[in-house]
Amino acid sequence: MDEAVIAVALVLVAACATVAVATRDPVRQALVLSVLGVVLAVLFTVLQAPDVGLSQLAVGSALTPLLLLLTVRKVRRRRHREEGGK
Repeated sequence: MDEAVIAVALVLVAACATVAVATRDPVRQALVLSVLGVVLAVLFTVLQAPDVGLSQLAVGSALTPLLLLLTVRKVRRRRHREEGGK
């Protein structure tokens, strides 16, 4: 049973990572990265590393995508301001 759960978690990690790489829009990439962080946290929990899973949940699925979204927003605002000013 444990091997099946680990195999499913690994397949989900591989699928989410592939989708993250294949996605071209930065906003969608950040959202997929957040889902990948949750799936990795589940994998770490299944592998009996709940402390690493909690860290991954906080950093990988919340903080990093938030920082990416804020960066994309700032770049788009700056680009819009530069195009509107000319």
